[in-house]
Amino acid sequence: MALTSDQIDIGDTRVADFVITVLEDAKASDVRLLDVRQLTDITDYMVIANGTSRRHVVAMAERVREAGLKLELRPLAVEGEGEGEWIVLDYGDAVIHLMMPDRRVFYDLDGLWDPELGQILKQRRQLTGDG
Repeated sequence: MALTSDQIDIGDTRVADFVITVLEDAKASDVRLLDVRQLTDITDYMVIANGTSRRHVVAMAERVREAGLKLELRPLAVEGEGEGEWIVLDYGDAVIHLMMPDRRVFYDLDGLWDPELGQILKQRRQLTGDG
């Protein structure tokens, strides 16, 4: 099912789901969607995916951007295109991290933004009366 720009609400998972579909078509590996709403105010979702080479990471970013433009979705910012080891596409409520596997292991975004941490943070805020 193709989504059109008027069907996509940036505040839900459809943008992230759309990006995941594009990445799977681009042969990305270890694609993961993280719901980080309880951990940060900067974004709602993160998509993390591996490429097999720098060229592959750059190609995945290009595919995401091109597919998004067809739906009138433009990234607010793009970082890392020159190196190709870690490219970030910021779509506001969804931030896309395309990485070489060694970078992903080193920076461990999966662990840093683990949704279980959100539950711990929520419980701690309730105990302290902060939220």
